[in-house]
Amino acid sequence: MTSTLSGSIELQILFCAMALGLIQLLLAVLLVLPKVGLLYDVGPRDEAKPLGKFGGRADRAFKNFLETFVFFAAAVLLNAALGKHTATSALGAQIYIWARLIYVPLYILGIPWLRTLTWAASFAGILMVMAAFWPGM
Repeated sequence: MTSTLSGSIELQILFCAMALGLIQLLLAVLLVLPKVGLLYDVGPRDEAKPLGKFGGRADRAFKNFLETFVFFAAAVLLNAALGKHTATSALGAQIYIWARLIYVPLYILGIPWLRTLTWAASFAGILMVMAAFWPGM
């Protein structure tokens, strides 16, 4: 039995967001490793070590992704379970993924205002997905 990624655009973008999260995790590991060393990285990490400028930023960008991803995933899954796909929810999902994708280099390069605006756009995207099944709508 073969399966393909099908369904709403929101579900397809959820898959892309999962992939982005894995890529960000790998990027954070790769940027931190040279600074902390392999022995520290494979050990228990009982004592915190400085992650370096870019490694620390990549790590914080990944943690920020995790903070928003859970809400995005829940919104998309509720949207799918309730069958509430709208043009607004599809656009919201697209805004979310593009904003999160753009956010990574902005954070790692340390571009503050544009980074914050991009985060706000991803937040607005989540709200747009939620608007499709908002109670009373």
